[in-house]
Amino acid sequence: QVQLVVSGGGLVQAGDSLRLSCAASGRTFSGYAMGWFRQAPGKERAFVAAITRSGGITYYEDSVKGRFTISRDNAKNTVYLQMNSLRPEDTAAYYCAAAQYGGTFGLRKEGLYDNWGRGTQVTVSS
Repeated sequence: QVQLVVSGGGLVQAGDSLRLSCAASGRTFSGYAMGWFRQAPGKERAFVAAITRSGGITYYEDSVKGRFTISRDNAKNTVYLQMNSLRPEDTAAYYCAAAQYGGTFGLRKEGLYDNWGRGTQVTVSS
């Protein structure tokens, strides 16, 4: 098991930027693929971005491509989600997740992940 602590949410205006951080502890961080998911009010939790264990491959949900960047620092046991050009529709609770998985497929699937951090709220006003 790995414990995940998410930080960096907040209230911003449309067009602003935020960076979310997810700090991991408990097991070897580099052994985990990492993902970000979000849940908007009244909607199911949905995939946002994912990164392989080495950081060499990333995946994005279509609506965030070109605006969001997922990255990781295995020396700091942390994964980041840089969010630029935020839109009101990005408003959601954002969750970090970890999967002890070395593959490059299936990282968009919520069921792959067995470690979840608490959500952090991101609110984007128009």
